[in-house]
Amino acid sequence: MSENKPVINITPLIDILLVLLIIFMVAAPLKPRKFDVSLPSERKNDEARPNPLTLVVTVGPDRTLKINTEPGGTIDDPAPLTARLGEVFRGRLENRLYVDELEGRTDITESEKVERTVFVKAHRSLKYGEIAKVVDVLKGAGATPISFQLDDLER
Repeated sequence: MSENKPVINITPLIDILLVLLIIFMVAAPLKPRKFDVSLPSERKNDEARPNPLTLVVTVGPDRTLKINTEPGGTIDDPAPLTARLGEVFRGRLENRLYVDELEGRTDITESEKVERTVFVKAHRSLKYGEIAKVVDVLKGAGATPISFQLDDLER
């Protein structure tokens, strides 16, 4: 008996390949050549007024902590920072300074509605572990969410 070897007919495959090639050749001129980007204009210094509710914890290169402009201890002794944050959050609860999105909700407690956002601004020379300690202190003080501010500090 003679064995028939199977033969693959590649003609349909070549036809499909040519059709795809033609589709891509037709579609290539339709791709965008440039992207228009609308960047915000640079703010002037007189316009840059921070929100009074914004809390920024700055960690200096000498490991000192500041909450906005007030001293807040050091990384090794964050007790002044914790105490100050507690005062701020209690004052906000008494004055009913809530997060805008949570103000009308009735399914959560009053203390959960309080604005507790804190930004951390740290010097580039500090180690990750030191910043993690600061974040842990902020969480312990009740700050949520905790965000990082990406500004250049004296290099």
